[in-house]
Amino acid sequence: MSTSETPPSPADEPTSALRRGETDAQRLDRNWLSLLQELRVTQTGTQIVGGFLLALAFQPRFTDLDRYQLMVYLILVTTAAVTTVLALGPVSLHRLLFGKHAMKQIVRIADVLVRATLVGVALILSGTTVLVFDVVLGRAAGQAAGGSVLLITVAVWLILPRLAKR
Repeated sequence: MSTSETPPSPADEPTSALRRGETDAQRLDRNWLSLLQELRVTQTGTQIVGGFLLALAFQPRFTDLDRYQLMVYLILVTTAAVTTVLALGPVSLHRLLFGKHAMKQIVRIADVLVRATLVGVALILSGTTVLVFDVVLGRAAGQAAGGSVLLITVAVWLILPRLAKR
């Protein structure tokens, strides 16, 4: 696989399942449990950062934010809310389809939702860094710090796994 290709979805890994001696049902159950574990980590982080963002509005210095900082803040709150919805999506999906023999669809859709959640988390982390550095050190420092966090996130989450796979 080249570095530009998207890795296979957990629902589409029959070769690895054959090597493990798993049935399709066992593979789907294993992939579902892996997705749930990933969601536990991302949900906790998203909730902590989301709580931090919501608490900011009640701080005395919040009224000192300029228009740019206020816009970044509102975008971050919205992104945190949408990311939380995305992270909870697989749970709701499973609840609604549980017992309907739809594990393949559940795993496939949950995989997409987890990937979208990770994009949201990356945006929240880098955006929060932009906002904090902007308030403390100024606009250029905020943009540099946020850009750096985004680059590091891309390197660790996308580039490193592709390099490790080689």
